[in-house]
Amino acid sequence: MSEILVEELRGGLLECQYAGHICGVDESGSVRYKVGNAHHMTYLRSAAKPIQAIPSFRYGIAQRYPFTEKELAIMTASHRSEPFHVTALESMMDKIGLSEEHLACHATYPLNTAALNELVTQGKPERRLYHNCSGKHLGILAYCKSRGFSLSGYDDPKHPVQQEIVQTLAMLSEYPAENIHIGVDGCGFPVFAIPLYHLALAYLKLGCPDLIGDKATRVAVEEITALMNRNFEMVAGTDMICSTLLSDDNIVAKGGAKGVYCFGLRKERLAFALKVMDGSEDKWPMIVAAILEQIGYDRKQTIDELYRLCPKILTNGSGTIVGENRAVFQL
Repeated sequence: MSEILVEELRGGLLECQYAGHICGVDESGSVRYKVGNAHHMTYLRSAAKPIQAIPSFRYGIAQRYPFTEKELAIMTASHRSEPFHVTALESMMDKIGLSEEHLACHATYPLNTAALNELVTQGKPERRLYHNCSGKHLGILAYCKSRGFSLSGYDDPKHPVQQEIVQTLAMLSEYPAENIHIGVDGCGFPVFAIPLYHLALAYLKLGCPDLIGDKATRVAVEEITALMNRNFEMVAGTDMICSTLLSDDNIVAKGGAKGVYCFGLRKERLAFALKVMDGSEDKWPMIVAAILEQIGYDRKQTIDELYRLCPKILTNGSGTIVGENRAVFQL
């Protein structure tokens, strides 16, 4: 059964509850912390992106194309199509020698409100490049082109790159590939479901790559996660939880649609995977902040930044205090 993670009160009356599951693991692979069902089966959604990038980096994608660090980092991103994201994406397309028609993801407008409003005001159309997964798609297309794989059908679960991705996830999560449930993600890619415990194990390896036995994978993870921290704004965007957490160089973090969030802590050698069962994302910062507080995390600035994104005090559009948000779970 799920447990209540966050309550939202208005005028002293309980208005909303957000239930879910949390699993925290240590470097021995033991469940150190849990709320609800630590083995709840969940889709990774975009939390898979750092793992989906591993085959490209393992093959040396950074040496095969003249990508900048920002372009490499956006391969792991759920970007918001802010201008600096679009600049990097257009540059990547030119360097790979592709057009937007090669992208399997659909055309859309940016998720960033300011970028969206500017385009609509100017009467500009939707683009596949604005899709929040386009950096992932371009990175994988670059890998396919380097390997001589077909660019057509690269989103098919039977395509060699997708087979390599699922085997990589199985290795990092210590969950048999044949047991990974596969659906279709919003961008057209295969989407993987595994228990939260195994998802936390995968993020433990991202945070502590010395735990990865395969050297090529270990080096790739070290490169990917360092890029995510140094270029945190490319992984999500302005005032987004992923970019906020990644600005702390002790944390490797990535979220996915429908309420799944994961992060690994380097110094503490811990990792957490959580799922908000109604699929909402707006309480992620409060949940992660509460986790960090309860384990005694010593970087208060990171916790403060999370509460800035999801304040304890609830106000309306005029700035009047109308209620409160509060985390109610205990690890």
